[in-house]
Amino acid sequence: MVPRQDPAIDLSSMVDLIARTQLDNGEIPWFSGGKTDPWDHVEAAMGLAIGGRFHLTRRAFAWLQNRQLDDGSWYAAYEDGTVKDRTRETNHAAYIAAGLYHYHLISGDTDFVRHMWPTVMAAIDFVVGMQTPSGEIHWALSPDGQPDPMALLTGCSSIAFSLKCALALSRILGRDRPRWRQALLKLQDCIQHRPQRFNMTKSRFSMDWFYPILCGCITGRAARDRMDKYWKKFVIQNTGVRCVSDQPWVTIAESSELVLALAAMGNTLLARIVFSWIGDRTFNDGTYWCGFTFPDMVLWPEEKIAWTNAVVLMAADALYRLTPAGEMFSHRHWQAHGI
Repeated sequence: MVPRQDPAIDLSSMVDLIARTQLDNGEIPWFSGGKTDPWDHVEAAMGLAIGGRFHLTRRAFAWLQNRQLDDGSWYAAYEDGTVKDRTRETNHAAYIAAGLYHYHLISGDTDFVRHMWPTVMAAIDFVVGMQTPSGEIHWALSPDGQPDPMALLTGCSSIAFSLKCALALSRILGRDRPRWRQALLKLQDCIQHRPQRFNMTKSRFSMDWFYPILCGCITGRAARDRMDKYWKKFVIQNTGVRCVSDQPWVTIAESSELVLALAAMGNTLLARIVFSWIGDRTFNDGTYWCGFTFPDMVLWPEEKIAWTNAVVLMAADALYRLTPAGEMFSHRHWQAHGI
């Protein structure tokens, strides 16, 4: 299925950037010559799917399939075919489920989902195996194979969303996974009621603010209250979203993800306003910056980041329903599916 394109949104420059950045083996580094991590690799592949580049999307999943470790995880960073960081992060492993579900929503390609199912199953089993009795999930295995007891709210929120997608994939294939559902319920309960279980030093990052909403763990009135409570801490009016509350650095990715969170909770009007703030933060070729300082407006870093442009595409999709995956983060979508 070729995605419908809203006349106000130029997809081609962003999709072309991601396609140019992808290596012949399917790997998508941050930028040409840069590192690759599994989470942002999947995010970039989702941008390719929005652009209808399904053969490149499948190639990106094949790269993951070919490099999956025996325990279902991946290393945290690769560069030019070399492993650069042997940490194995749980949110990295889980995100393949989100990417594959996103691909299926757009393409309807159940055969490829079936082909990738053993890879997804191994990845999710690895993640669920890192869950504690109180519900949070350890963020990683160290390079020497020891669990790091720290849990991250942003990472666990991303995992919660990936678990929803994994359960949706299991339903598509008719595979019951009650252990995954139980893990999701425990994780959601922990995010909602036991914030002290997560590393509180990360609360200065804007993702810790809106990711519990984006993933659908916090919804309704609680989501509106959380959005309002920290809005002024992170949002620079008419400019965008700080990556970190105590630094004068606005990032396009965090601004776009806030758009996704607002759209997910049904506040499309405000989501479109925030999206309009970053509309001209582009290079001459129409691809988006990574970030900039304010008020002096120094562009930093200067590289054209593949996954940043992918999340801009995802925000546009959520606002304008360019593809059937535009509803993927909507809280109503998951309520309708009973997940």
